[in-house]
Amino acid sequence: MVCVSLLLLLMVLLMGSSMVPGTGGGKKPPPAPHFLYQAKAECRFINGTQQVRYLERYFYGRQEYVRFDSARGDFEAVTPLGEPTAKYWNRQEGGLQYQWAQVDAFCRYIYENIYGPFSHRRRVQPSVSISPTKEDPLSPHTLLLCTAASFYPLEIEIQWLKNGQEQKEGVFYGEELHNGDWTYQTQVMLETKPEHGDVYTCQVEHASLEAPITVQWEPRKSDSARSKVWTGAVGAMLGVVFVAVGLSLYRKKKKAPPIQPPAALVD
Repeated sequence: MVCVSLLLLLMVLLMGSSMVPGTGGGKKPPPAPHFLYQAKAECRFINGTQQVRYLERYFYGRQEYVRFDSARGDFEAVTPLGEPTAKYWNRQEGGLQYQWAQVDAFCRYIYENIYGPFSHRRRVQPSVSISPTKEDPLSPHTLLLCTAASFYPLEIEIQWLKNGQEQKEGVFYGEELHNGDWTYQTQVMLETKPEHGDVYTCQVEHASLEAPITVQWEPRKSDSARSKVWTGAVGAMLGVVFVAVGLSLYRKKKKAPPIQPPAALVD
């Protein structure tokens, strides 16, 4: 677009006074001490290249005053300042044919060779992760956050499954965010009450994937349960130690030699 704008501006300068707004081949307006003159070309696509609209817009003093619109087929004045210019340019038959040709020569060419391959055939697979958290430590409910990051194109489908069953209640969808590098990220949260043995799955389907990505999460045991298990294990270890020490002392006592009487008593 920038290159096209520069080319159009150069064309404007070469064509001379007929391009100055409001002249239309007539009297020239008094020169302004400072002004800005711009020409911009735009291509607007609907459903690929099935419907293509070409716009060539002209600005004077930062205000658009005349444009060519392929949907109309001729130049139209945007402000009263552009009416003489639009009438003059519409009388140039060769100029209108050139503008019409830009629908194919400029817009469709760019779409098929530059824009289309990058935007429509580009595929970037998402990275998926699950983050559990609790708003209230005393609450039995847990918030599971599934994050899909760095994917392209924008369309993506994320589902929460509990023990293989899709969850619809307690599911909240976040907005798709631009990463600034032509990729997106989004998050889907599930509010649930996990129990030991449950398996939660975040399933992601995307155009870049041959098969859905699935990431699983299982709730851990509570702190009290872990404490009881740890206490039981320590008690069992201490019991084994005491039994081993007692058995060792018993064996040593059994193998000890009998006590001999004093020699004077023997005589």
